[in-house]
Amino acid sequence: MKNVKAVFFDIDGTLVSFQTHRIPQSTLDAVAALRSRGIKVYIATGRPSAFIDNLGSLEYDGMITVTGAHCFTREGKVIYHHPVPAADVERVIAYTGRDTEAYPVIFVCENEMFVTKIDDDVNEVARLLNLKMPAGRPSAHAEGKDVSQLISLFKADREPELMSTLMPGCLSTRWHPLFTDVIAKGVDKSVGIDRVLAYEGIRLDEVMAFGDGGNDMAMLSHVPCGVAMGNGCEELKKVATYVTDSVDDDGVAKALRHFRLID
Repeated sequence: MKNVKAVFFDIDGTLVSFQTHRIPQSTLDAVAALRSRGIKVYIATGRPSAFIDNLGSLEYDGMITVTGAHCFTREGKVIYHHPVPAADVERVIAYTGRDTEAYPVIFVCENEMFVTKIDDDVNEVARLLNLKMPAGRPSAHAEGKDVSQLISLFKADREPELMSTLMPGCLSTRWHPLFTDVIAKGVDKSVGIDRVLAYEGIRLDEVMAFGDGGNDMAMLSHVPCGVAMGNGCEELKKVATYVTDSVDDDGVAKALRHFRLID
């Protein structure tokens, strides 16, 4: 693929191994080679920035975080920000505040995060992603705050009811059975890409993206060259331009060599 000027990478399962919680050396070297050729490298993740602590020495030019709702440069300049509708936040606060059996929520606010309660599912997600969970607070702590994301720990069978009754102005971007990343409707990683490209002055036909999960569907469908990791979900592989090896088998480096973007 010629004339690539920007490559967007998901984190978990794409850059970072679920087995080692690290970026393979081959990936670090491949990304460094991209940037040495003047190709922009952006992270495109469902994680909020406060949960991004696993990139090690990776160098990049900016980030699309919370599945497209908050985008910024490496220097911290905000390119785009789209919070969850205030009415939806209020409904979630009311529901989780009055029901002690309600599902846990991680509120991702402008300057802080907190979790409404810790249970076995929360602990399992922390283990899976090698995360330290934020402080526990009652949901009412989110009153009046700018909320970018509601990391909601309910399973898929409850999703239709909870999304329609509590968060009609939001979109569920599930990539794991235990939880879903809930953001405002009209936002996904493809929207974040378009905002970044407008900022950088890069055309969409000059872009490649890598992903592995359900929240990468919009991104890989949007760009002219979407690469699915070998460890990715089958639905994503169906929409991808190319399927590479797994993150643990040097999939990123192999794909970039396949498309002759690195030596």
